Amino acid sequence: MIRISVLMLVALPLMAAEGKIHKVLPHFVDKEGRHSLSPSLYERDAYQAQLRNDPEQRGGLRFDVHWKAQKSPNLKLRLDIRGSKTNEATSLMVEMPVKPPGFFSKWSAVLVPKKDYPRLGELRSWRATLLDGDQVLDEQKSFLW
Repeated sequence: MIRISVLMLVALPLMAAEGKIHKVLPHFVDKEGRHSLSPSLYERDAYQAQLRNDPEQRGGLRFDVHWKAQKSPNLKLRLDIRGSKTNEATSLMVEMPVKPPGFFSKWSAVLVPKKDYPRLGELRSWRATLLDGDQVLDEQKSFLW
């Protein structure tokens, strides 16, 4: 009986932290920072189509990430983004600390800084990574990554 409890105490600290990225939604934002004109999903998709077709209206890029992880003070989301500008490959990395959501999962918005967006060019692919310090908990990639 004592041996079993000692083994459990030794094994508990060795368990890795758990985390999951459920969904990543890239959105263009207009020059006023909006990704939609109303809360309707239909309106959001229509506005995204308008921004996709008219680059002059775009003011930046935002990624909405749906995730869940165990409590840790070192949680962060990292987005690696690849683009192209005048047929040259571009890349950008954005990282932000996040707080654990508790019992439920959470949506976090990761914004590409306005100063970095013009040099990115057209969005080609992305990779979202959920980290606990330097440990990768989960990642999700676009098809072309």
